[in-house]
Amino acid sequence: MHELRDDRAEAVAQAPASVGNVGVGFDILGHAVAGASDRVIVRRGAEPGVRVVEISGCVTDLPKSARNNTASVAVLEMVRQLGLGAVGLEIVVHKGIPLASGMGGSAASAVGAVAALNELLAERLPTPELYPFALAGESVTTGGAVPGDNVAASLLGGLTLCHPQPGTLPVRLPVPDTIWCALVHPEFQIRTKEARAILPEEFPLKTVVGQSANLAGLLAGCQSGNLDQIARSLQDLLIEPCRSPLIPGFADVKNAALQAGALGCSISGAGPSLFAWFSGEADADAGAAAMVAAFGRHAIAATFLCSPVNCPGVQVL
Repeated sequence: MHELRDDRAEAVAQAPASVGNVGVGFDILGHAVAGASDRVIVRRGAEPGVRVVEISGCVTDLPKSARNNTASVAVLEMVRQLGLGAVGLEIVVHKGIPLASGMGGSAASAVGAVAALNELLAERLPTPELYPFALAGESVTTGGAVPGDNVAASLLGGLTLCHPQPGTLPVRLPVPDTIWCALVHPEFQIRTKEARAILPEEFPLKTVVGQSANLAGLLAGCQSGNLDQIARSLQDLLIEPCRSPLIPGFADVKNAALQAGALGCSISGAGPSLFAWFSGEADADAGAAAMVAAFGRHAIAATFLCSPVNCPGVQVL
């Protein structure tokens, strides 16, 4: 049985954006991206129950119903599982990550909420143990399957692996400090439910074997620091061919990244954002500019973030 501490009435947590899938790891790989984040305040309320009292930032038209907001659903699940009883909690969400962008915005709100509530506990939980609560919040937007790639990355930071087996906690994986990500966000939306709906139920065995080899090669390359192996392996054979038609100019943008020296480039999560890995900050900046220019040639405005892949996860402020 857990209880809230008496010496603190409010906590603030900031959860970063993230890249889902990382190309070759559909629903199981993710990595954090510094430079965009959601900030969530959880505070003691005067009345029992969980309430979302304010939403601000780049997205404000989100549900305030406790059963329909990713942050509050995550908090409700944490309250239930930890046996906190009829506590009163108020939630304030400041969105710094656009939704339906392929940047892990819904996951970040859920992660920020559980990290803030954890700070109010008399006995705080280790950060990885917050994962199932945040995952419950993420379920609000997925409408069925609940992939944990964005949640794990926003929670732990760096490159993360999550197993779909219930009860399994995510782990942070080694990745060379020199690898930077350029995350380019075109100014239109793709809903996760829609992007999942176009995927086939089955893939040819040859394609699955090739994707498995690329996943293993990427992880081995990250472990050993072999950039050539990473570049050979960071190629999505499964999901990218299905989803790339949803993104106007995709081929040109990807080619711009590769021509700028990217180790690999693919769709971030459900899209429409694209990510590319580079060896170093300068190359990532130049590659991001080239990708934005390529979108511009298709009359699509875009913005970008550049971040080391090995960046922090959620932080209590």
